[in-house]
This record gives sequence, structure tokens and C-alpha cells, in this order.
Amino acid sequence: MIASIWFYLFPLYILGGMLLVLGVFALLGRIQGGRFLRPIVTGVMKVPILGRGMKKASQAALERQNPELASAVKKMERAGVARDPQRAAQALSRLNAKERAAYLDATTEQSDAIAQNRQMRRQLERAKKGRRR
Repeated sequence: MIASIWFYLFPLYILGGMLLVLGVFALLGRIQGGRFLRPIVTGVMKVPILGRGMKKASQAALERQNPELASAVKKMERAGVARDPQRAAQALSRLNAKERAAYLDATTEQSDAIAQNRQMRRQLERAKKGRRR
């Protein structure tokens, strides 16, 4: 009798485990802006099925949020920008004005996040202020 109860509660154990994993991901995403979650996500992206699904979801979200940037990213990926800087320059010249502006804004935001020490952050802040004027 007791063995059959454990068998019927098995789906609840699976659901509880999934909720625990989701909670850990949510907690890791909140700590230091997701610093500890990034290596896990990059590891998951290497799994073919999950990587394709996450890439499609990311692309769809980017298309809803910023269509110009999404089309610029597609064109840059088609040109093979990640492998060759000369191709990056050529592909950047093929973008229209709105796409180019959106792409350059996104890359400057990423480079701002890379600043590691105080001096670099201050230099980037001064450069931003100069661009705004």
C-alpha cells in the first residue's frame, strides 16, 4: 500500500525539482546582475537543441524590442563578422542609417559594461557626456 503512494507522488517530486531549479535560476539572475548565471547559460547554449531554441527566443525578443537592431544583427551574422574584422567593416557599410545607428549604440553599451576599473569607467562617462552635447 505505501509503495503505491510513492509511485503516485512521483509527478509531484518532478514538479518540485523543476520549481527548485527555476528558483535557483531566478536567484542567480538577481545576484550581481546575473554574474553567476552567465556561465551556466553559455554552457547550455552549447547544447544544440537548447541553444537553437534560446537563440530563436532571443532574436524574437530583440525584434519586438528594437527591429532595426535585429535586422542589423542578422545582416552582420550573415556576413561572418565574428571571424574577420575586415568583413565587419564591410558589413557595417552595407547597413542603412537606422540599422547602423542602432548597431553602434548597442556595441557602445556593451563596451561600457566591459569597463573594469574606475579610471576606465570615468573615461567612458566623459566620452558619453561629449557625445550627448
